[in-house]
Amino acid sequence: MNEIITIDGPAGSGKSTISRALAKKINFLYLDTGAMYRAVGLAAKRMGIRPDHGKRLGELVKSMDLYFKTDEDPPKLFLAKEDISLTIRSPEMDMLASKVSAVREVREGMSHLQRKMARGLKVVAEGRDMGTVVFPDAEHKFFLTALPEVRVERRYRERLRRGESVHKEIVESELKKRDRNDQTRSLAPLKPAEDAKLIDSTQLTPEQVIEEIMGHLK
Repeated sequence: MNEIITIDGPAGSGKSTISRALAKKINFLYLDTGAMYRAVGLAAKRMGIRPDHGKRLGELVKSMDLYFKTDEDPPKLFLAKEDISLTIRSPEMDMLASKVSAVREVREGMSHLQRKMARGLKVVAEGRDMGTVVFPDAEHKFFLTALPEVRVERRYRERLRRGESVHKEIVESELKKRDRNDQTRSLAPLKPAEDAKLIDSTQLTPEQVIEEIMGHLK
């Protein structure tokens, strides 16, 4: 596990931007596990599977042909031959991902797939339980956070850049709900690993966060 770096944290903490940039800087594979749960939510919706139906969701996860194409930045996520990278980036998929990720069969199936994807590779794994559940033996673990109002502003601007028409109040409400779901679920709740290094990115640029991480890696 010496070549696995985990970066966990809530939405808006900067973990996606940081993880992707760090992986590029040190020539590691970037593993976006949040996108994988969004893919499960998308597939479940298309097949009419309720987000709390563990048995059917477990069967779905086992049957999914899910993979990343890493020759682009950011990497593209494919479901079979379909590029779903943009399709999964919606508020609906955000909440569906939170719901299905709380299902034991989904969590177990995805954790197995994530470990399989990382096997034998140098990986920066980004998510919400990378350091606590999926890669507990990773040598380097980080947990990013930021003040709630800063996280809301980041997510709001991100959605505007995607061309969405959205009010900041809606973003704040959705972020609070997502946090509540992630932090209170009984299975793999969002929390720092005991040996994770906490980084508050509230007043830091992505470059400064990466510099701090690099200091720990060295």
